[in-house]
Amino acid sequence: MAGEMTIERPPLTPEMLLPVKEYKERDLYFYLEATEELLPNGRVNVINHGEMIMLGGYSYLGLIGHPKINAAAIAAVDKYGTGTYGVRLLAGSLKIHNELEARIAEFKQTEAAVTMSSGYVTNLATISSMLRKNDTVICDKLNHASIVDGCLLAMAKFVRFRHNDMDHLERRLREANPHGRKLVVADAVFSMDGDIIDLPEMARLCQKYDAYLMIDEAHSIGVIGETGHGIEEHFDLPPDTVDIKMGTLSKTIPSAGGYVAGSEELVTFLKHEARAFIFSAAVPPASAGAAIAAFDVIEEEPWRVQKIQSTYHRFAGKLRDAGFDLLQTETAIVPVVCGSTPAAASLAKHCQDNGIFVQAVVSPVVPEGLARLRACVSAAHTVEDLDFCADVIIEGGRKLGVIS
Repeated sequence: MAGEMTIERPPLTPEMLLPVKEYKERDLYFYLEATEELLPNGRVNVINHGEMIMLGGYSYLGLIGHPKINAAAIAAVDKYGTGTYGVRLLAGSLKIHNELEARIAEFKQTEAAVTMSSGYVTNLATISSMLRKNDTVICDKLNHASIVDGCLLAMAKFVRFRHNDMDHLERRLREANPHGRKLVVADAVFSMDGDIIDLPEMARLCQKYDAYLMIDEAHSIGVIGETGHGIEEHFDLPPDTVDIKMGTLSKTIPSAGGYVAGSEELVTFLKHEARAFIFSAAVPPASAGAAIAAFDVIEEEPWRVQKIQSTYHRFAGKLRDAGFDLLQTETAIVPVVCGSTPAAASLAKHCQDNGIFVQAVVSPVVPEGLARLRACVSAAHTVEDLDFCADVIIEGGRKLGVIS
């Protein structure tokens, strides 16, 4: 009709936080690059890039491609097929799921365990289902996004404390509603900084203020503790220090899925109340078989845990000696701080051009001014390859003025 105003249809998607088009135009885009072949010693063959040293992956103990784990996955497919008959609560539970959960409970020294389709889903489901209106969930400022999203989805009051600041945590605990439950949640090893939560003090405060404690061990299993059993072993604390032990099956464990280990009461609750467990597909049989075998390998081959711990110290030591800021990392995650986004992207490009698969992590994933390379060492790496990686990073850092 004449005179009517035409309203332009808004775009399908909002503005992206990552300037993908700009990165691609400047040849700085290296995300979603596909590996087409696994090679020995932590190396991979990448489409359009050829052979590269994998310095950005989570296979901390180098278990991807382990023959025993591969064989277990194949055997599970031969026995059960590739999928299940439905969700776990109805027709999707297999004997191998029960075996996996029993193995996890044994490894973490708990009464029971439950598995879900991913680590992200596990945190989301557990936190959101556990809490009610009068409860309080208290979260470390640098916790993983899956923890934060679970807290946001819960009906409880959601508060944060400054990263690893136990005085601030105590203040939050004092301020919490005394008539509701209190849940403190933290990563064991922080995925962007590589440092370790102060579990002894956190556990003491939780006991003092009658709070429950949940720890995400996605980046600590196989990495810390004398035998790789995680954060309680690392601090020589009793196995019942943590009430809710969460972990993934896709990092040190080369499979897929997530888990919660704890009391029989906790696991029964989650199996009947956690929406993402009730309404999501079961862990595929091959993934379950691979995960069981991987827990066995960690205990059968302790040299892997010892190697990754010594390897980290050598690699991080070279970078620190050259002047890089690695924050407070103590683990296989080595944040090579570059400062600005352009500096981090350029240093990553320098590494990639020299055959090193490593990514730049920039704002908003990390705070502005703390853009970095996120290097992850593995027990599969040779000393020579890691020394080469350190030398390339140092050379690039000097060229770009990140270090003098």
